[in-house]
Amino acid sequence: MDLVRHLECFVAVAEESHFGRAAARLGMAQPPLSQRIQRLEKELGVRLFERSSRHVTITEAGTLLLAEARELLARAESLRAAARRIRDGESGLLRAALSPDVSGETVAALLADFRRRHAGLELELHELTTAQQLAGFAAHELDVGLIHHPCDVTGLELGPVLRRDLGVLLPRGAPQTELDEVPLAALTGYDLVLFPRADAPAVYDDLLTACARGGYTPTAVRHGQGAGFVRGLLSSGAVALGPRDTRLVTPGDPDLVWRPLAGAPPAWRHSAAWPKGRGDAAVGAFADAATHALRTTAGAHSEAPARPLHLRPASEFWL
Repeated sequence: MDLVRHLECFVAVAEESHFGRAAARLGMAQPPLSQRIQRLEKELGVRLFERSSRHVTITEAGTLLLAEARELLARAESLRAAARRIRDGESGLLRAALSPDVSGETVAALLADFRRRHAGLELELHELTTAQQLAGFAAHELDVGLIHHPCDVTGLELGPVLRRDLGVLLPRGAPQTELDEVPLAALTGYDLVLFPRADAPAVYDDLLTACARGGYTPTAVRHGQGAGFVRGLLSSGAVALGPRDTRLVTPGDPDLVWRPLAGAPPAWRHSAAWPKGRGDAAVGAFADAATHALRTTAGAHSEAPARPLHLRPASEFWL
């Protein structure tokens, strides 16, 4: 039994004291209305109305239950309104993630933009690698994220793909810091610091492939994630690739220097991603805020992908 609809019928008849007027108010015929009242009386085990050929009178039991019925209908409408707000991205909980390489300025810009649009929505924001985000989508533990390409996007919908050109982070005093742009081949002899391959396997392979194509084969690949640890590796004579807004180098940094790469530099490619069919207004707002923040704070620009965005079947170097 549709209890809410039956209670709406009960309240209408009680307020109109007439089945015909109540039926017109509810937009239904009178016989189905009478049947609903009878089913409700049977379900509740009490008689709600005394009926005669001319009059409908609410019973004492009906009078006692009328206030309860109105309260339940008000709560049902409150539930519907809350569901509409959640559907429209005005309230609720959104589980989102950003990749660890996103700068603090970008995070702050994203949060400010999102809160301006959806002040009533609770945002649960995590710092997760692409691999962790893909696992979160698969486990239904994440609603939206900002991922690196290429990766396996099966079952996902994507926002615009944005490109962040990479430069090189060098220890201060390295001869390459005297160059306005550094050719990849000029890094020969240096170890390369990269994130662990498990974080984003295809991105990792892409970077090494780009280095090899540019004439740079690292003497060794070192892995690091924490800013202090990576800075220590770089200060000891290694190099790393990163965008201009990398959080590893600060203005006037005494230890490290960032320089753009010459020619067509390798790049990080990002987009917002979410499970197919689950992109509501809140997800769309987060995707828009992330895209806008990357454009305005990280110098990211649109790039129509020239190849499918998926994991390649092998990780060999293509020269």
